[in-house]
Amino acid sequence: MAEPKIFASAEELRAGVGEQLGYSDWLEIEQKRIDLFAEATGDHQWIHVDAEKAAAGPFGTTIAHGYLTLSLLPALVPQVMRVENMKMGINYGTNKVRFPATVPVGSRLRATAVLTDATEVGGGGVQVTATVTIEREGADKPVCVAESVSRYYF
Repeated sequence: MAEPKIFASAEELRAGVGEQLGYSDWLEIEQKRIDLFAEATGDHQWIHVDAEKAAAGPFGTTIAHGYLTLSLLPALVPQVMRVENMKMGINYGTNKVRFPATVPVGSRLRATAVLTDATEVGGGGVQVTATVTIEREGADKPVCVAESVSRYYF
């Protein structure tokens, strides 16, 4: 398993701005995961769930939903960075998300991140923005680039 960069204080987070963090482990995207995401979201578009129709479609196979790829951040980012000694951490949202390339079924994905901002917020917190890039093994372009915003309270 990948070793995450550990931040133990608001000061360490602020000092880490600009730092390229490591890589997560690879995660294979299987059709079952795509189907379960379709069930959870109600997005049953054929490019995601109909293998026969998708085989004749523009991608030659089913592809993962873009939002499925984005939803992998909570699984992948802790392998890249972890914040310790906090009272509470919350997902505050995203500033910008793009899906530059598709994720064909069977693809292997991994994440990396760069801390781009760390700003104090009330109540002893720090708001951290990280640009998270999810790449597909063997692909030229990333499959997701997201500015993820979190708040950590110490």
